[in-house]
Amino acid sequence: MKVAFSTLGCPGWSFEEIFATAKDLGMDGIEIRGIGKEMYAPKADIFLPNHIDSTIEKLKKANMTITMLTSGVTLADAAHKAENIQEAKDYIDLAAKLACPNVRIMGTNKPEPENNADFEQMRDTYREILDYAADKNVFPLLETNGVFSDSKVLADFIKEVDRENAFVLWDVHHPYRFFHESAEETAKNLSGLVKYVHVKDSAISGGKIEYRMMGYGDVPVLDALKALNEGNSDITVSLEWVKRWQPDLSEPGIVFYHFANYMQHLFKQL
Repeated sequence: MKVAFSTLGCPGWSFEEIFATAKDLGMDGIEIRGIGKEMYAPKADIFLPNHIDSTIEKLKKANMTITMLTSGVTLADAAHKAENIQEAKDYIDLAAKLACPNVRIMGTNKPEPENNADFEQMRDTYREILDYAADKNVFPLLETNGVFSDSKVLADFIKEVDRENAFVLWDVHHPYRFFHESAEETAKNLSGLVKYVHVKDSAISGGKIEYRMMGYGDVPVLDALKALNEGNSDITVSLEWVKRWQPDLSEPGIVFYHFANYMQHLFKQL
């Protein structure tokens, strides 16, 4: 398994700081979800035409990759379908230039489940995105969030979409936290579909979710890795530390260093 962290966890850092930290910690790559104030990856300075070649060369020399471009595309947002499809295309085109294999797509834009999803409309939108990506060596991965935190619902949805390039980003937190799924249950439901994994830890405190550094909550991350390892999956495990949305969380320098060491500890148990 490969290891990365999402830039969601370091909203105040420049790309130079992000790159240097990933390199120093021995990361295999970096997941892009905003750089500084720019959330739209295709508009980030390092990916503009006058800088993208040097960015690719920098990563290549360090033997690192951009593991995923994490878009804000939301299939359920019927009112902005055209804008979401255009964003997906922009991200897919950039991913192809970067030789980045994955682009994150969401069903709904909140981690918590919602009950009013129009699955027919969502399937049509996802098919259009998948068809655009089909010849670009990029996978638009549908995340286990929102209504798709129920992994059986997501697996059925992928089957009904009926496209060979439809795969899943397994955010280990959401199926466990919102539907009380064991890691084994989620892995079974999504067997053969998982291409990328988000990890974060949390606990329930005062009836609310409290995000914590890896190993300080009760999310079954090791169980998930064991379930994936049984399939000999060559996938990336990426830390999604949601500091951009919750500024009071611990600082990225501390959290990323802890994550790198904690993952080495977990890998020894596989």
